[in-house]
Amino acid sequence: MEDESPEIQEGSHNVRPAAEAYPANRTPRGAKLKKIYNMLARVPLFRDARWEDIKLEPLDSFTNLNYKVITNDETYVLRIAGEGTSNYIDRAAEEHNARIATVAGLNAETLFFDANDGTMLSRFVEGSTMDRIRFHDDPTAPTRVALVLKRLHSVDRAFKSRFDAFAIIDHYLELLRKLQAPLPMGFEEIELEVGAVRQLLEAICIPLTPCHNDPWPENFVEVGRRIYLIDWEYSGMNDPMWDLGNLSVEAGFRGEQDRVMMEAYCGGFVPPRLYDRMVLYKATGGYFWALWSIVQYANNNPATEFWTYALNRFEQCKALMRSAEFSRHMNAMRGGYRE
Repeated sequence: MEDESPEIQEGSHNVRPAAEAYPANRTPRGAKLKKIYNMLARVPLFRDARWEDIKLEPLDSFTNLNYKVITNDETYVLRIAGEGTSNYIDRAAEEHNARIATVAGLNAETLFFDANDGTMLSRFVEGSTMDRIRFHDDPTAPTRVALVLKRLHSVDRAFKSRFDAFAIIDHYLELLRKLQAPLPMGFEEIELEVGAVRQLLEAICIPLTPCHNDPWPENFVEVGRRIYLIDWEYSGMNDPMWDLGNLSVEAGFRGEQDRVMMEAYCGGFVPPRLYDRMVLYKATGGYFWALWSIVQYANNNPATEFWTYALNRFEQCKALMRSAEFSRHMNAMRGGYRE
């Protein structure tokens, strides 16, 4: 393998904003409770249910209202799509892709989905999420999660949508201009540098595979020896290295963990250009999720710290792209692509 990937500096706001302040975490009462019952009444499974037999527990969420629904010794998750999320999420594609992932044994079972408004009921997966602490404390975690992503990328049914990160970035920028949202200091420089990465990646003909596209650590749920991958809102056909680069950033991987992840994914030897692509997507992913976070901030999403998270991701993106190691990966890609 060529150079190790540039390491990302740790900081107090490396993780995505805590969702504890989001109103979804308050016990539903009054009009909100009635709304939840009305949503459940649309689900055939609950059409004749007695509401007094149903227990609701709010779950953390950044952009949606999620509830754990317990009845008759069965447990489910009700997802009520957040206001405005249809501006950037294709719900019909999400349903199609989530059901394929369920058949492949990767996703929790999807029991009901209304693509018109994003309401979804799925079976609750009783397990532990693989957060950053787990990834740091468990040396086998990068290998096990890499193999989950490999299974996903090997699914032989195409996802309905195309996840084009750069096209979505253009869309986010347009939204932010319409909202007259503030942008971090030095944004124009980062935009130009990301543009150079975009030019390199778009010049390569890469076979697309089904991808999750949001491999945030908490979207991996471990149940015994099995790992589920949940939340398929951003799923679509994409370069599989996007998933690996984004996992590296969100899990806070350093060079050795990147190496372990990539070797597990490749089954040994890692083609140098494949590694280059993964590193380029680490930078692109940091920029992408920073813009996503500013969209949340501009839309007055009540979850906390979106602006701080965005600033941190921009700084990480800048540091990564200006490192000597990153320049070597860029120059290797400029020299001609061949796996």
